[in-house]
Amino acid sequence: MTGKKEKPLGQQWKLLDVISFTMMGALVALFLLIFTPLGDSLAESGQRYLDQDSRADPSGSGFWEQVESGFFVESCPVRLTDFMPCHDPKRARSFTKERNHYRERHCPPSGEKLKCLIPPPPDYQIPVRWPTSLRKIWFNNTPHNNIAELKSDQGWMLQEDDYFMFPGGGTMFPEGADGYVENLAKYIPLGTSAIRTALDIGCGVASFGASLIKKEVLTMSIAPRDSFKAQIQFALERGLPALVGIFSTQRLPFPSSSFDLIHCSRCLVPFAAYNGSYFIEVDRLLRPGGYFVISGSPVNYADKEREYEALRELIIEKMCYVAVATVEKTAIWQKPTNKSCYRSREKQIPTLCEVDDSDNAWNVQLGDCITPLPATKADDLLEKSDWRKRLETVPKRFSELPNIDLDMFGRDRRRWRHRIRHYKETLKLGFGTSQYRNVMDMNALYGGFAASLIAVDDPAWVMNVVPASLPNTLGIISDRGLLGVLHDWCEAFSTYPRTYDLLHVASFQAFTTSQKRCSLAEVMVEMDRILRPQGTVIIRDTPTMLARVSKIAKAIQWTYEIFDSEPGNGGKVRIFVATKQFWKAEVTESQ
Repeated sequence: MTGKKEKPLGQQWKLLDVISFTMMGALVALFLLIFTPLGDSLAESGQRYLDQDSRADPSGSGFWEQVESGFFVESCPVRLTDFMPCHDPKRARSFTKERNHYRERHCPPSGEKLKCLIPPPPDYQIPVRWPTSLRKIWFNNTPHNNIAELKSDQGWMLQEDDYFMFPGGGTMFPEGADGYVENLAKYIPLGTSAIRTALDIGCGVASFGASLIKKEVLTMSIAPRDSFKAQIQFALERGLPALVGIFSTQRLPFPSSSFDLIHCSRCLVPFAAYNGSYFIEVDRLLRPGGYFVISGSPVNYADKEREYEALRELIIEKMCYVAVATVEKTAIWQKPTNKSCYRSREKQIPTLCEVDDSDNAWNVQLGDCITPLPATKADDLLEKSDWRKRLETVPKRFSELPNIDLDMFGRDRRRWRHRIRHYKETLKLGFGTSQYRNVMDMNALYGGFAASLIAVDDPAWVMNVVPASLPNTLGIISDRGLLGVLHDWCEAFSTYPRTYDLLHVASFQAFTTSQKRCSLAEVMVEMDRILRPQGTVIIRDTPTMLARVSKIAKAIQWTYEIFDSEPGNGGKVRIFVATKQFWKAEVTESQ
C-alpha cells in the first residue's frame, strides 16, 4: 500500500515563518503610523491628495468665492516671506522718486492681489516673549543683518549666536538711548501726565521708543521700507508699536493732535522744504503745548547753517513755536497753546486753514495751511495728575460728534470692561500674561477695548484701527492717550508679515458689507499675513456672519471654537476664537 506523501517538515515551517513575519511587519508599521511623525506625514500627504479637488484655483476669476466656500488656500513661495503688498519694491519702481513718492503706499489692484498665504522663514521660531523680547529676538525670524553690520560701532543691534541683541544705542545716542532720554527729561516733562504718546520719525530699531517705556510713554515708531530692510520689522518683533510710513506727499494716517511729543533723530526729513509742508504735517499731528525734537542734522552742523536757519525761521517765526533749548546737536521746540501769535506774525504765511478736516488722513495730500488751535483751553486733560484719567474722561472730540448722547461713552467703557473680564475669566484667553504683546483692534470705535486692557495693567499695547469706510472716531481714541490709525481693510496694512500676537474684531458686518470693493475672504487672508504663527483671533459678530467666517478659517488653516458672549446680548452676538497654525512651506525654489 502506497501511503500519502507528506510535505517535509522544513517546508511547513517556511510557510509559518512567512505568516509570522508578515504579521510582525504589519504590527511594526501600525506602531510607526500611530506613534511617530511618519503617520502624520503620510496622513497629511494622503489628505493633500484627497484635497486636490477642494483647493481654490488662484488662476480662476472666482478665487475669493471659492475661499468663502471653504476651498483650501495654498502657501505663497518662500521668497515672499517678508512681502508687504502695498510696499512692494518692484511696484515702487513705476512711481517717481520726487519727494520719495515711490516709497509711499502703492497697493496692487484687485486683480493682482496675492491669492496665497505668506509662509514664515524656513527656520522661523515662535517669537521671544515680552519683556525679554525688548532686548533680544531670534535671528532666524528676521535674518537681515545689514543694520547690525553697518551700525556695529553705534550699538543699534548686535548678532550673538541665535539672537539679535539690542543694547539701546543709536547714531545720536553716545550715552545710549536711556541717557539720551534722561537728558531730554531736563527740558521736557517726561514721566508726567503731560507726555503720554510720542511719534518717532525714522525710528531705526526703535531704541528711543524702548527707553520711553520707563517714562510710561507710548511711542509710535515709523520708518519706510528701505535698503536696510526690516527696521519696522525689528521694532515689532521686539514688541514695540511701529508702522511702515514716510513723510512724502500724503498725510500720515493719524488724526490731528495725536501726539504729545514728536521726535526725529537723524530722520533726514527736510522739514523746511516744499513750503514747509512736512513741518506743517508735524504741527497737525502735535497737540497744543506738545514738544518737537530734532537730534542731528541740520542742528549745529558746520555745513548745514543755511538749512538750520531756514528751519528755525519756519518753526519760530512762521509757526509760532517757542524755542525750549538747544544742546549741542539737539533742538527742542514747544507748540503754542493760543492763537495770539498767529495774528501778530509779520507775514501771514503759512495761512491758517479755513475749511479743512484736520482729522481726515486717509489718502489726503499734505496741506500748506496751519491747523487752527482748539477754541477752548487745550490742556484740560493733560493737567490731570494721572494720564490714566484721560482714558476715563469724555474726550472733547466725542462731545462734538453729531447727535451724540454723552452717556454713551460711559456705557461703552463699562461694556468693554465686562467683555475683557469675560475673555479672561470665562474664555480663559491669555490676557494679563505675556502671551499677547502686539495687539490690534481692527474696528476700534472709541478705543474701549484698548482702554480696558490698560485699566487691568495688561502688558499688551494696542494698535487701534478705525476703518476708513466708517465714521472717523480716531481723534477720540487719540484724546484718550491711545495709539491708532485710519485704514481701509480692502487694502493690505502697512506692516510686515507675522507682527501681531492677537487680532480683535468687533463686528465684521460694519465694514465688509457696506461696500462691495472686496470680500470677507480678502480681509481674512490679510489678517493671516499679519498674524504670528500660534497667534489668536477674536471676532464678535452675529451667528450668520460667523458661519461665513468659519468656512474661510478652515480654508486658511485656522483652528477655532465659537462661544457664547457675556450675558446681556440675548444670543445676538457670539464670539469666534481662532488660532493660526504654525506651518511651514516646502522650500522648492531657489532662495
